[in-house]
Amino acid sequence: MGASRQQRGHTRQRIQDVALELFAEQGYEKTSLREIAERLNVTKAALYYHFKTKEDILISLFQDLTKPMDELIEWGKQQPRTLETKREILNRYSEALNDAAPLFRFMQENQATVRDLRSGEDFKDRMLRMVDLLREPDATMTDQVRCVTALFSMHAGMFALRDLEGDPEEKRKAVLEVAMELITRANTREES
Repeated sequence: MGASRQQRGHTRQRIQDVALELFAEQGYEKTSLREIAERLNVTKAALYYHFKTKEDILISLFQDLTKPMDELIEWGKQQPRTLETKREILNRYSEALNDAAPLFRFMQENQATVRDLRSGEDFKDRMLRMVDLLREPDATMTDQVRCVTALFSMHAGMFALRDLEGDPEEKRKAVLEVAMELITRANTREES
């Protein structure tokens, strides 16, 4: 019974991976469930067993990304509001983004589609909660902008650097370093 459950999980993951590949290749709107089934070499009925619509597949992908975000937000709310905590939030978020890189590429390239989905709105809400963990309400406007920019630079870095020559891990670390510099600067009060 355990093997059967594991196999269903594996099939679900394969469907998500192939769907995301096709969405990236030809766009979400132009990809059909039939094409996803054909690429997987399964029947549409087998695909329907796991997902009834393309949107169901996309929602499942968002849920796989948002679970680590939710865990990070909950963890961050329990921590002291220190620079060390904020740096750890960025570090953990960088890892979550790295794990979800294909989904983020899809989100960047299909912003209109994402905007129309409920998952896109939920993601936006999570991002605002992440920003709240990083910025201090009484900080200067410049420091608040630094905190917001630290988080969003991680997204922009993934998108902007994807075609740049170089090791993906080196690029991830470079983006994280810039985000860390911003959050550190925002949380270091200069003496007048």
